Amino acid sequence: MSEVESATTELKTQYAAQVAADLERNTKEQERIGAEVAALQEQLSALQHDQSLLVNLQRTLGAESLEAGSSKEESVTAAKPSLPRQASAETKSGRRKKPTAAKPKKAAAKTAEPKASSPAAKLPTLVELIHNHLGRQSEPRSSAEISTALTQAHPDRDIKPKVVRTTVEGLVAKGHVQRTKQGSSVFYTAAETPAADNSAEQEPVTA
Repeated sequence: MSEVESATTELKTQYAAQVAADLERNTKEQERIGAEVAALQEQLSALQHDQSLLVNLQRTLGAESLEAGSSKEESVTAAKPSLPRQASAETKSGRRKKPTAAKPKKAAAKTAEPKASSPAAKLPTLVELIHNHLGRQSEPRSSAEISTALTQAHPDRDIKPKVVRTTVEGLVAKGHVQRTKQGSSVFYTAAETPAADNSAEQEPVTA
């Protein structure tokens, strides 16, 4: 019997120690959670205070924006009636003027077409201009001199020095122009015999 009593007393002491430890742990956990709850309560109250301030600011700003929008609408509605009147006046005047303005343009275009087409057909080619120019010269001329002379004689035509040089070289290849070289410069003169041959060749074509 003494052994059984001693075993029960040991169990009682173990249970008592465990219960005391659990109770102490419970109290500490309650204190910790209570501190956290207090901190969260302070944060919640601060957030609520900020929310009330922001709501008040939003209301004041919304009232100001509404007032500004209403003033803009009033100014727009006040300016609108003048626009249709001006547009209607412009459309009426434009409709009246369109038929009268269109007729002279068509007549001017018809009269200008034959005038513009007739001189274009009579313009001499660049080959003819170069050959005629060299035929009137008593001394050899360089391609730059030929280009300058033709540009001055025909300011309405776009005569480029490179095109003149290649055209003169083409005439040299055909025998219509003679080429002479003096130092590093090249000069050109009109050939006499090829011109006669060319006129002879062109006679059956024209006939």
